[in-house]
Amino acid sequence: MTSAAPTLKNVMKKEAETVEEALNQLVPELTNSGQLTEAMRYAVLGGGKRLRAFLAITGSRLLGASSEQALRIGAAIECIHAYSLIHDDLPCMDDDDLRRGKPSTHVQYGDALALLAGDALQTTAFEILLHPQTSPSAQIRTELALGLSHASGVNGMVGGQVLDIEGEKKSLNINQIRQIHAMKTGALLRFSAESGAILAGLSKEDSQRRALFQFGTYLGTAFQIADDILDATATGEVLGKTAGKDAAAGKSTYVSCLGLEGAREEANNVVQEAVKALKNFGDSKEAVLLSDLAYYVIERQN
Repeated sequence: MTSAAPTLKNVMKKEAETVEEALNQLVPELTNSGQLTEAMRYAVLGGGKRLRAFLAITGSRLLGASSEQALRIGAAIECIHAYSLIHDDLPCMDDDDLRRGKPSTHVQYGDALALLAGDALQTTAFEILLHPQTSPSAQIRTELALGLSHASGVNGMVGGQVLDIEGEKKSLNINQIRQIHAMKTGALLRFSAESGAILAGLSKEDSQRRALFQFGTYLGTAFQIADDILDATATGEVLGKTAGKDAAAGKSTYVSCLGLEGAREEANNVVQEAVKALKNFGDSKEAVLLSDLAYYVIERQN
């Protein structure tokens, strides 16, 4: 396995700045909203790797779709991700006071406003996606909205969160753990990877779209395994959030099921499958960046 290239981190940093600028414009602070938009901006701006937006933008470029339109898709996905983190940190969920090295939104603004800020970010995501500036094609905009709703709803992120809660204090097997995280974490990453193909107008049967879908699936698994490893081994200072939460909550993880070395081996194997999924794209700049990204997600420190 080769390490993620330094070039990837430079490109990711530049893209993250572009996404931040777009979010700053797309989630404006409105004077007639009280603290609502202030709380929304607190949650969605000023931090994060913007991994999901990077996937959407790079996948779009790989297929020759518009980078400007892909940026809007990436911003919409980041709004969904931010909403999920707000809700995840609430006392009724994971009860975490720290996110990205600063107080969680509910600590800063209170539970009620944090909950509503998350709700508003969710609706903002679909407002961005369904705007004609995202694509002149109503069919493409609709397919993007359907894809994001599927990835973030009952069959994806939210449904996976429910399974995760129901699995606390239980000894789950590896297949049950995979199912939870394919929904909770993987679905949004999978959509992020596939969204470029949707923007390019490719059908579900198209081999290139299927390849990005498979890549996103494997990447989501690798990302979650790495998260489990970091939760078990890293400090809260490094993570920017509370460490050791999984063990404290009695959750079954890749680490608890496979052991630390077994989880690392599983992550390496999954990354190899992710890279294989991209083989038909050759050595184009975007394909190399995506391959490097697969290695990055299991080598990251937070």
